[in-house]
Amino acid sequence: MSSVLVPEIPAPGFSFDLCQRNNFLVKKGFQAPKAVKTGTTIAGVVYKDGVVLGGDTRSTENTIVADKNCSKIHYLTENIYCCGAGTAADTEMTTQMISSQLELHRLNTNRIVPVCTANAMIKQLLFRYQGNIGAALILGGVDLDGPHLYCIHPHGSSDRHIYTSMGTGSLAAMAVFESRWKPDMTEEQAKELVADAIRAGIFNDLASGSNVDLCVIRKGSVDYLRPYDVANVKGQRNISYRYKRGTTAVLNKTVHPIIIEGETVHRLNTEPMDTSS
Repeated sequence: MSSVLVPEIPAPGFSFDLCQRNNFLVKKGFQAPKAVKTGTTIAGVVYKDGVVLGGDTRSTENTIVADKNCSKIHYLTENIYCCGAGTAADTEMTTQMISSQLELHRLNTNRIVPVCTANAMIKQLLFRYQGNIGAALILGGVDLDGPHLYCIHPHGSSDRHIYTSMGTGSLAAMAVFESRWKPDMTEEQAKELVADAIRAGIFNDLASGSNVDLCVIRKGSVDYLRPYDVANVKGQRNISYRYKRGTTAVLNKTVHPIIIEGETVHRLNTEPMDTSS
């Protein structure tokens, strides 16, 4: 009786159950929906007392701006935050899952969670799915060993850096870091450097835009600055482009009333989908 109440543990790894169905629908001409991606310029830098993370706030769906003010800096623990680039849903759910695991780790050990522990958990999760989770992450935090900054790729590899950037605007942001980074920067210098790197991505990458968000992580405190700067200010129209009624002359006017004589409801006989190749 007790075994019936125990929930079945799902098998680890990626589920391919619906892949055959999706491929069949695409071959039949069905237009599959496109995933919403963050587009993204995210960046991070280590300064002498902590870490500064930054990101833009535009998410895109192909050539459409899906959200002008999304948050790309995610909470993991009190001393660890994470920037996400890639598929928006994957970055959201991955960081939420890891945050819950890190909280359990903190409660179990009754200690500050090391940043390397968060890095290892994220790497193991992403490697298990072999890149099918489209989450490119910049992990930053401060623990007993000082500030740490990691760059984690969707396939599960990671690197430790003193400054890094990811996303479609990463090249423009990295150019700012390479030309202006210096050791032992103050907090204000680090904040302005990261903000300028994000601005470079916003103005040189179509998939990045809107505002600049920053997260300053120090030993014992965190400042989440949202927004830190509004990079793209919407311009105001000087005049109204709506014409008054009667500006254009009406030469002729004809009205045809629509009369509904009767209404009939027909029921359709549904047939199962043809899955033959």
